[in-house]
Amino acid sequence: MNRRRDFDSTRMNGLFVIDKPSGMTSHDIVQVIRKKFNTKAGHLGTLDPMATGVLPICVGKATRMGQFLSASPKIYTGEIRFGFATDTYDREGAATSEMRPLTGSPAEIKEVLRSLTGTFDQTPPPYSAKKIGGVASHKLARRGQQIEMNASRVEVHEFELLESTPLTMKFRVVCSPGTYIRSLAHELGQRLGCGAHLESLRRTQSGEFTIERAVPLARISESDFIPMESLLDSWPRIEVSGGDEIKVRHGNQIPGEVGAGLARIFNKKGEFIAVAAVENGWVHPRLVLTSINSD
Repeated sequence: MNRRRDFDSTRMNGLFVIDKPSGMTSHDIVQVIRKKFNTKAGHLGTLDPMATGVLPICVGKATRMGQFLSASPKIYTGEIRFGFATDTYDREGAATSEMRPLTGSPAEIKEVLRSLTGTFDQTPPPYSAKKIGGVASHKLARRGQQIEMNASRVEVHEFELLESTPLTMKFRVVCSPGTYIRSLAHELGQRLGCGAHLESLRRTQSGEFTIERAVPLARISESDFIPMESLLDSWPRIEVSGGDEIKVRHGNQIPGEVGAGLARIFNKKGEFIAVAAVENGWVHPRLVLTSINSD
């Protein structure tokens, strides 16, 4: 994926891949990017304040592409602490159970991890950014209000034990967007009969964006900007001009010869002008990224 050399901060449409530091919310990171580059911005997939790692931040027109960029699996590594559960399901919460030692063997832990893979309904932690009546659940929980969290369908592709001691285990998870690793840690503790909570978490991949590409927030600069034209580059590329370009900019379908599925539409200037769905030889714009009056 190439980075744009002729960087123009007044026409930023693309993203930065941040290596999020612990102690900041995802919204905090967005605010830093907005202020530093004087542009609108939004993140792809919330990371808890405690967590670190890959946090893609879209800027400009790319903020409208979140539905396509955030749909890919996420990969995490981290550590789970055995012995007691907490109300936040992580190390920052208050204990909700008495101290109980882990008695299961690594083989028994692996068996439980296998039972926590696949597709299932997962209940988010009571302390989370999940909205209830328009209010984040963590705000309601801190007010002492009773919260009934609705379960969401998630998919855990892999839940792997990397290393374990009587007190902790290091793990790797590959999962769908929207999966709460804290909830996995809590459920693991429940099934092992000892209680558990998340001690640390690092996201190493979000879709196509890996930790090797991520830049610490304190060092982010124009040279780290990824232009919109480089995004979703595994999708088919359709080039249009003349009347077809005008139709696309108005959101109208055009004929196309690429296979069925999602595709990117570019004009002759190399501008990424739309995301489209291709079906039965027709290209249907799903998201138009530039207006008919654009330069």
